[in-house]
Amino acid sequence: MSETTATHEHIIKSYDAELTRLLTEITRMGQLAGEQLAMAAAAVEDRNSDLAARVVEGDNAIDALEHDVSHDVLRLLALRQPIARDLRDVLAALRIAADIERIGDYAANVAKRAIALNQNAPMRPAASLPHLAQVAGGMLRDVLDAYRRSDADAAVEVWKRDVQLDTLYTAMFRELLTYMMEDPRNITPCTHLLFMAKNIERIGDHATNIAENVYFLVHAKPLVEERRKGDHTSTVVG
Repeated sequence: MSETTATHEHIIKSYDAELTRLLTEITRMGQLAGEQLAMAAAAVEDRNSDLAARVVEGDNAIDALEHDVSHDVLRLLALRQPIARDLRDVLAALRIAADIERIGDYAANVAKRAIALNQNAPMRPAASLPHLAQVAGGMLRDVLDAYRRSDADAAVEVWKRDVQLDTLYTAMFRELLTYMMEDPRNITPCTHLLFMAKNIERIGDHATNIAENVYFLVHAKPLVEERRKGDHTSTVVG
């Protein structure tokens, strides 16, 4: 093997190692975000303010990982100057990390509201929130698995599931409005639940963003199918 060939192979292996490191960091970010969401939902279900406070504090770990990913991406762009699929790998990593960071923020928002909600008497509509979080968490888990495997078809299946989450969110929105109209004393706790449900619905939107990035990563073209929406809360209010 010539010295030039050996050097070239070393560069390729080194670059692959850096991409693997990026994928590992993003995978860890996604795991943390999923755990944060599950814990926030449990804090609501169990009326556990201490657990909710842990979720709020834990958001810093996701922010730190997102910072590491951004740093590694900038370094790769500067030193490796990737093109074609390699460039898509790097840019997808940056975009997906940003989506996961926002998911972590939304999970922390749910936890903050849980602390406030626990100051009020238990409400039956709160029982719908953990299922909403379970659906959103499943979308996040499955789309990250599709990303790890570069499976565009699996990513599209997650993308299509967003309408299910929107439908559940709309149903909960209607239920909460009914509770507020029936008794003004329900307005404050129901408002907390509305914000929590909306945050979870937004988590689903970010999961679909990740799915679109996986599709682009694999096919080098955007997913042109129009995103279906099951969120009809604007018509409820109107």
